[in-house]
Amino acid sequence: MKRIKTNKPGVFYRIGQRIGGNGKEKIFYVIFKKDGKFREEKVGRQYADQMTPARAAIMRSDYIEGRRLPAKEEREKKLADQKAKQNKPTISNLWNEYKNVNPNLKGMATDQNRFQNHIEPLFGKNTPEEILVLDIDRLRLKKLKGKAPATIRNTLELLRRIINFGLKRNRCTGLTFKLEMPTVNNDATEDLNTEELERLLIAIDEDSNIPVGQMMKMALYTGMRRGEIFNLQWENINFKTGFILLKDPKGGPDQKIPLNDMVSDLLNSVVKTKSPYVFPGRNGRKRVDISRISRRIRNRAGLPKGFRPMHGLRHAYGSMLASSGKVDMYVLQKLMTHKSPKMTQRYAHLRDDALKNGAGQIDDIFNQVAKEHKIAKMK
Repeated sequence: MKRIKTNKPGVFYRIGQRIGGNGKEKIFYVIFKKDGKFREEKVGRQYADQMTPARAAIMRSDYIEGRRLPAKEEREKKLADQKAKQNKPTISNLWNEYKNVNPNLKGMATDQNRFQNHIEPLFGKNTPEEILVLDIDRLRLKKLKGKAPATIRNTLELLRRIINFGLKRNRCTGLTFKLEMPTVNNDATEDLNTEELERLLIAIDEDSNIPVGQMMKMALYTGMRRGEIFNLQWENINFKTGFILLKDPKGGPDQKIPLNDMVSDLLNSVVKTKSPYVFPGRNGRKRVDISRISRRIRNRAGLPKGFRPMHGLRHAYGSMLASSGKVDMYVLQKLMTHKSPKMTQRYAHLRDDALKNGAGQIDDIFNQVAKEHKIAKMK
């Protein structure tokens, strides 16, 4: 198209087809010299951009003075800024990198929810060194207000884990202060008395979902964690040696737990499918949740609302063994696959009570002897 000069130096236009309508319109350009080279830039259309020679002259001055970049340089700058933004060690970027490195990490779905709901809204665009103590206070007071201490601790622990991930890869410099964790009392155990246990077993047998009932009994008979039961495959069960192999229990090394008679009978009653899992989900895949049905069974049994069906049954298993007085804490630790004795100490008071009751039997024995001896004297 032919160049047509205007009354403004370095500004010209060409006649082109009008956008979005019939007819023609002026398309304005500017010519300027920068870095020893002449450049030509399109600055806008007569109607679509309401461009005039005067506005084009102002834009030409901006190009010359460096207040505006030519289109090509502007595109390159945007790409560079976008790349730098993506590579910036923000909490969101570090989290995405962490997920890519650990795609199958246990609890990832829960961590994702915690990140989206609590961490990302406040810290997503910040780098670790940009986070202040006041920001952590905001997290506690606003996003986590009214939440249980364990929820607050788990959220802060996730934030710390993300930052430590960046530190190990030299992606960031970390926080400028120590992240204080709230104290959480995890010593409480969920126990069932004889009547509650009886009602629960009846509710399990009466429920229409047989596999979920079998899984709940599995937790009660073995103390296995919910995820361990979901992961359990037939190849992990050795009826000959009498052991179950737990693969990667809670992120630790593989563990073995013994098969007792109740567990053997339970497993023999499970209907096998083509799935490798003992308790498969849809289409033979691994189960991911049974909370709705297990809560239904819990409610039918009349158990407290705070009793967590699968986790509570694991604790009930540990409590029953400790209360028996026949299992020492080391054996209980191995049966519960606890990583350290400290985790098993929550059951210590139950075993102490059993030992006290056992020692108390000597009182009854001597009282009985004294009573019989007195009767013998009277005769």
